[in-house]
Amino acid sequence: MNRITKIASLVLAIIFAAQLQAQVKKQPVKKPATTIPAKKTVKKPMSKPVKVIADTAAKEEFTKVKISTNAGDMVIRLYNKTPKHRDNFIKLVKDHFYDSLLFHRVISQFMIQGGDPKSKTSAAGEMLGSGDVGYTIPAEFDSALYHKRGALCAARTDNPEKASSGCQFYIVQGRKISEGELNNIEQQSGIKYAPAKRMVYKMNGGTPFLDMNYTVFGEIESGMEVVDAIAAAAVDNFKRPFNDIRMRMEILLPSEENLETKK
Repeated sequence: MNRITKIASLVLAIIFAAQLQAQVKKQPVKKPATTIPAKKTVKKPMSKPVKVIADTAAKEEFTKVKISTNAGDMVIRLYNKTPKHRDNFIKLVKDHFYDSLLFHRVISQFMIQGGDPKSKTSAAGEMLGSGDVGYTIPAEFDSALYHKRGALCAARTDNPEKASSGCQFYIVQGRKISEGELNNIEQQSGIKYAPAKRMVYKMNGGTPFLDMNYTVFGEIESGMEVVDAIAAAAVDNFKRPFNDIRMRMEILLPSEENLETKK
């Protein structure tokens, strides 16, 4: 029995070995995976964040002039849309041309006028308004610049070119204008007033009948109450205040250096 058992065990071992070898042959031989070397990533230095500005339009720089009077101080902003008038006014202020001159013509609810060089040494009660600097400035009309309350404008003679005086100016006090008055001015002048401009004239006032006839080259930024005080002064038959109202001017902005490079 032992011999038979040994033979049987041997036979089973041979059969098991044969089956195991057959299974090994059936399994596919796995080839080693081809590895692609990863690209070397070069880290770039981080750039500084760029500040995005919503409004890319450059801020426009304006020249401001302070007018000091015995009735108070005003600050006027000169328009860049009227460069000839702006630069001439700046030159005269820098030369101290206006210092000690008078507001020689004052009409309540209309305007206050000054800049006559004769007014510096004029006698009391003398009629003024004919003095000048010997040259005129070509008109610089712009429909966006109009005779609203506080507008700075150039005086002129009755000339066909509507050229401005080289030195005399006026500041609009004005009054509130009705819808009907604006309609009449439109018909007579051919000017079409936009709703926003109509609202300014109706709510704040001005002198719209002068639009596109006299150059507007600036506006009051602060001190409108001084204009009102001067306009309320008692005047003689020439519209000259009985009590002299003198002026002195100085440039506030930009700096002296910027003014030279601007021209």
